[in-house]
Amino acid sequence: MNELVKLTPKDFATDQEVRWCPGCGDYAVLKAVQRTMPELGVRPENIVFVSGIGCSSRFPYYMETYGFHTIHGRAPAIATGVKLANPELDVWIITGDGDALSIGGNHTMHVLRRNLDCQILLFNNEIYGLTKGQYSPTSRVGTRSPSTPFGSVDRPVSPSAFALGSGARFVARGIDVNKNLPDVLKAAHSHKGASFVEIFQNCIVYNDDVFAPFTAKEFAADKQLWLKAGEPMLFANGAKGLTLDRESLRVKVVDVVDGEWQSAGVIVHEPANKMIAHMLVDMPFGAFPMALGVIYEHPAPSFEDAVVEQNAQASTGKVPDLQALVSRGQSWEVTKEPHVI
Repeated sequence: MNELVKLTPKDFATDQEVRWCPGCGDYAVLKAVQRTMPELGVRPENIVFVSGIGCSSRFPYYMETYGFHTIHGRAPAIATGVKLANPELDVWIITGDGDALSIGGNHTMHVLRRNLDCQILLFNNEIYGLTKGQYSPTSRVGTRSPSTPFGSVDRPVSPSAFALGSGARFVARGIDVNKNLPDVLKAAHSHKGASFVEIFQNCIVYNDDVFAPFTAKEFAADKQLWLKAGEPMLFANGAKGLTLDRESLRVKVVDVVDGEWQSAGVIVHEPANKMIAHMLVDMPFGAFPMALGVIYEHPAPSFEDAVVEQNAQASTGKVPDLQALVSRGQSWEVTKEPHVI
């Protein structure tokens, strides 16, 4: 394909039949990713999608790029190998709340703290959809499922709080059907290092409308806080905002009259402020809106850059000699024909 040819979303769609349950939020995420790809300036042959196990992990089949459908929870390990083998590749990890935070929790933590340059899209539907509706690490207390018919008593994990606690340098949130999702994906891609994006994704069969209290059109204005760097944290069409209570050191909701957000003490979003980021992801929903968009971004050197530099330093002034390497230490050479009995 000629470099001058402008790519379109169709260039990133395969001939494979997309097979999710009718109405699944995964369709919307797939379309958002395919719409975003042409704007990133990366050729399909330089992109790799790596997934684990789950409904979302079918993703590589539907992207006209390189891809690996790996094993449960281990996508970060495979992606790390891909990036170290060829740091020029654009690596995306597709995972779900069960895949990434249960069996894959350890791998997710380490790829974040190492800061591998990749984009991690975690589809959070608060349920195990592929294995017929068992409760997942993000399922809420009281969730009824085939594995918890009387209601789950587990306390759920917050994916974004987990990412922050693991040392992630970029944490964002999006919604499967929201028009802002491509902007979040582009911001994640432009970040150098591990970008963690939690996507609220509806499972129409086993956990339908679990996010409706803030995703439904009639609630969106009052219950969604879309964050933008350098802009005040306003929602409810600018009638409300977040301020920092100096005494309790907690965020609280304030009313904004006639657009005078400064006099109301509304906070201006600074993505590098990790203390505020922790508060934003931990806000109890109901009393507070859902924080969305880029919540935290504070770039740091990436893992693969450090490995490449270390290898270069270790090999400086040395001449490659495979024979000398294999002959070193306890080794011997057979010089005569073996005696046959």
